[in-house]
Amino acid sequence: MKQPRAWQKMLSGRRLDLLDPTPVDIEIEDIAHGLSFVARWNGQTLGDYAYSVAEHSLLVERLFTRLNPKAPAEWKLAALLHDAPEYVIGDMISPVKSAVGPDYDELDKRLTAAIHIRFGLPATIPVQVKKQIKKADRISAWMEATQIAGFTTQEADKFFGRPVADVIEGLHIVLRPPLETRHDYVARHNALLEEIG
Repeated sequence: MKQPRAWQKMLSGRRLDLLDPTPVDIEIEDIAHGLSFVARWNGQTLGDYAYSVAEHSLLVERLFTRLNPKAPAEWKLAALLHDAPEYVIGDMISPVKSAVGPDYDELDKRLTAAIHIRFGLPATIPVQVKKQIKKADRISAWMEATQIAGFTTQEADKFFGRPVADVIEGLHIVLRPPLETRHDYVARHNALLEEIG
């Protein structure tokens, strides 16, 4: 019996095996392109453009940096890449992830490890760093929920926890064409790689 196809052809020409991803088949341009078209909140957001995972990732990295101003560039890069596997597996809202079960998590972990190795990060980042990235991710979710996803402040507080005001001061959710977001995602990635040296 013929095995079902488990790879995806990327615009870079790479062929990424989703069940056994290798770092050599991962390119930042493919990640940025895919993430700029993946909508957060299943597309249930206000505005003329979908709020993309690429835009969300840029915000999470900014929040992580505000929360951890002395963090090395490698952990800022990990924050930027925290949802990178979604360029091929999409963004599932938490209730759907729960319904799908542990298989989604395993797929996500394998892709994350390959992406990290490709860009010089450890396959698994330290627990404390992961917790700080998750904290930034929850703050971003609160901002998104209240600004573009139709949640009341009380609902967002209940599900995500209200962030400290100075952490989000001056930050606003941005809805832009995918091309702009893709460009900024690649630029930030490259700047952080340069910083890592």
